[in-house]
Amino acid sequence: MPTSATLDPSNVNAIFKAYDVRGTVPDQLDEDLARATGVAFGEVIGAPTIVIGHDMRPSSPGLAAAFAAGATEAGADVIMIGLASTDQLYFASGRLDHAGVMFTASHNPAGYNGMKMCLPGALPIGSDTGLVQIRDSVVRGGHRAAASVGKISHQDVLEDYAAHLLWLAPVPEPGVGRPLKVVIDAGNGMAGLTAPAVFERLGADRTEVVPMYFELDGTFPHHEANPIEPANLVDLQQRVLAEGADIGLAFDGDADRCFLVDERGEAVSPSTLTSLIAARELAKEPGSTIIHNLITSRAVPELVTELGGKPVRTRVGHSYIKATMAQTGAIFGGEHSGHFYFRDFWKADSGMLAALHALAALAETDAPLSELLSAYERYVVSGEINSTVADQASIVDGLEKQYADAEGVTTDRLDGLTVSHDDWWFNVRPSNTEPLLRLNAEGRDRATMERVRDEILTIIRSQS
Repeated sequence: MPTSATLDPSNVNAIFKAYDVRGTVPDQLDEDLARATGVAFGEVIGAPTIVIGHDMRPSSPGLAAAFAAGATEAGADVIMIGLASTDQLYFASGRLDHAGVMFTASHNPAGYNGMKMCLPGALPIGSDTGLVQIRDSVVRGGHRAAASVGKISHQDVLEDYAAHLLWLAPVPEPGVGRPLKVVIDAGNGMAGLTAPAVFERLGADRTEVVPMYFELDGTFPHHEANPIEPANLVDLQQRVLAEGADIGLAFDGDADRCFLVDERGEAVSPSTLTSLIAARELAKEPGSTIIHNLITSRAVPELVTELGGKPVRTRVGHSYIKATMAQTGAIFGGEHSGHFYFRDFWKADSGMLAALHALAALAETDAPLSELLSAYERYVVSGEINSTVADQASIVDGLEKQYADAEGVTTDRLDGLTVSHDDWWFNVRPSNTEPLLRLNAEGRDRATMERVRDEILTIIRSQS
């Protein structure tokens, strides 16, 4: 029987999402639930050793310790890596070949926390690869006693993580490429730990770093660590201009996503960074497959094709990207949300590795970042726009019927509804967890994008 409100089945079902566990602390997620999940994880996954990391949120150390205690009850050994970014946890899982759990709520506000889980080799655990079974085991309770209790040890992997990233995306040596001035906004998140470890290895003669909000503080005193929201980039944009910097980098709370600001203080589309990294990876391995989700710019598959690569379109979400990478042998994958996946990083996503690719490309040219990226920017995008909608399915079905017979238009339901025309496209997708409908639109020019965006928003919001 449940021993606390958080173990009530309705609550457990509410916070176990499609890809992870996430909820408010302590009313939805507390140490009782973390411990029970540790037991369930150990029993369901059956991994002999589990690596556990956590972010800087005040509740994270206690939750991680409770999970570890539960996992050892189930007979698993535990390696605690302490404060870490999510991609640092993936590194540990991949390098050590152990299952892993990261305690973080990523970009969510301070009152949240959660768990991102993976199998050995950083393979994702989602609703179709074990998360449902873990959830159901937590709800059932009554776990059997393990033959022996596991042990807890501690290991620091930060320096090995930094060295591995720089091996995968080496920035040119002094005298080969130009030095760069880089402003980094860690948002009081885990990049405040990982960025110094990486950039100290580069040295001041290659990169002059201007730090912003590197203090680890899970209350996020300056702004939310969610750089996909334009308001959270304003401080970085202003600082890049004030410093005369070559580039600005913004990371989310667990530092698995990265966003760029160019020397003009303009935000760079993640689709543009996807194209840049794809070009670099294809130069190393011509003809390789590149994954892109269905809301990245149309420029991404166009450029991949022009460079001799094979673009493959997939649904939104890391479990779909990683599964498709495994099926196709893709070398790289990008999402418009700022997640970038690398075959040689155990098919996992790393915001820091994406940033290093951008810096390496910039250091190899005398051109400013805006000029370097201009070749990859062909269309105008809306960004993701959310609308609160009670009956998402009926609106999506209505839009499909409306456009089914339109001239020059195709539709598909790979993920929500995508409607495509030679001059524009849009996608509407229901949220998995909230009564929201998400719209992304793109046009050959701004007027076209705005016309399509406004037409669809009017339809959606007139029925909400």
